[in-house]
Amino acid sequence: MAPASSTRRHLLGSLLGLSGSLLLPPLHAAPAPLITRLIPSSGEAIPVIGLGSWITFNVGRDREGRAECAAVMRGFFAGGGRLIDSSPMYGSAQDVIGEALQAIKPARLFSADKVWIGGGARGPGQIETSRRLWRVPRFDLLQVHNLLSWEEHLPQLLAMKKEGRLRYVGITTSEGRRHGEIEKIMAAQPIDFVQVSYNALDREVEERILPLARERRIGVIVNRPFRQGDLTHALAGKPLPGWGAEIGCTTWAQALLKFIVSHPAVTCAIPATSNVAHVRENLLAGSGRLPDEALRKRIALDAGRLA
Repeated sequence: MAPASSTRRHLLGSLLGLSGSLLLPPLHAAPAPLITRLIPSSGEAIPVIGLGSWITFNVGRDREGRAECAAVMRGFFAGGGRLIDSSPMYGSAQDVIGEALQAIKPARLFSADKVWIGGGARGPGQIETSRRLWRVPRFDLLQVHNLLSWEEHLPQLLAMKKEGRLRYVGITTSEGRRHGEIEKIMAAQPIDFVQVSYNALDREVEERILPLARERRIGVIVNRPFRQGDLTHALAGKPLPGWGAEIGCTTWAQALLKFIVSHPAVTCAIPATSNVAHVRENLLAGSGRLPDEALRKRIALDAGRLA
């Protein structure tokens, strides 16, 4: 999820004021266990809801902004989250994450970052800078961001994995770009993850990329689950149809996330937010019943009709 829209923030705040714990559990409540998926290449289980940092964590040196991001991360880990995704492209996000990790010291973190620089020779230096900003001994996952210089970076990442300096290797794209090239890399390279955009309205990856991921045993991380906030903004104020209760959803955001993570090829979705209430709302989508194929079609149909 991209920056929390004012409409969604106002709506959620109003509902919380009216119904309190009827919408979201109180802060002291024990979190429901998150659904996990196995990383195909290793069998390691990770929760289906992760945390993105694009735009929302790019707050510079602003202390209030950093405190809000740290609060989001505390709520994320308290709710059972593990995977946090960032990139050198995201401004101050890596440093914001690292500062918060140093204070929180989570028991279980799955650190996912990217290399995003022209020319393979500059990749190792950027990766080391990113690691220092995160304040972690090593990354769990490194991805070639938007395929920039992937022919040079990917062999370096695979070598790091072989040497034990990295656990997983991946590639990324967003907004439907370069899907043909993504497919070719998936078919030919021993990658562990692919990251793509996918939501109830943007479903092109269902045709070839998601089936190929299952065939090649590649994990799938989903970015832009809310179209950078545009989708939740468009649905703000629109009542959730009756099927929401069937899968334990009280908001459109939860229903949209459940649509994504219910696809059998998806390993984890990474909505981004700087709002604690929203991260708790998102985590609720990672527990309880998931929609079956018939209900997935209804969610997509209703979201398209109402958005």
